Amino acid sequence: METLIKELNQYLSDLAVFYRKLQNYHWNVKGSDFFVVHEKLEEYYNKINDQIDEVAEHILTLNAQPLGTLKDYLEKTTIAEAKDEKICSSEIYKNIINDFETLLERVNQIKEEAEKEKQYGTSSLVDEYILEYTKILWMLKQSL
Repeated sequence: METLIKELNQYLSDLAVFYRKLQNYHWNVKGSDFFVVHEKLEEYYNKINDQIDEVAEHILTLNAQPLGTLKDYLEKTTIAEAKDEKICSSEIYKNIINDFETLLERVNQIKEEAEKEKQYGTSSLVDEYILEYTKILWMLKQSL
């Protein structure tokens, strides 16, 4: 169970940093497609924010402690922060495709570990994320 909790907290850290990155891009996107991208990024960060809460609460249901500080998140994450600068949508899409691929890889690892440890609630939780990230990646790749 220790490995599963570690993986869930790693995922929580990635989600928290990705949330901030999406919000940063939302504020700093530039170009003729500003309105469309601005709105889409808000949709994404709202979804990620919901997932942060679900994952943290799920860790608690496993009688473990979710990470909760920015310091902890930044120490554990594999997602790079966004810079505080204007950025065009094509660069945003390339960056967040990489990040959604990282999240997809992470939830697949969690799924495998959860199944191994017979933690079917955890396995079920990440099924939704696997489907969601797969669809988002397909759509983002179509836009490039």
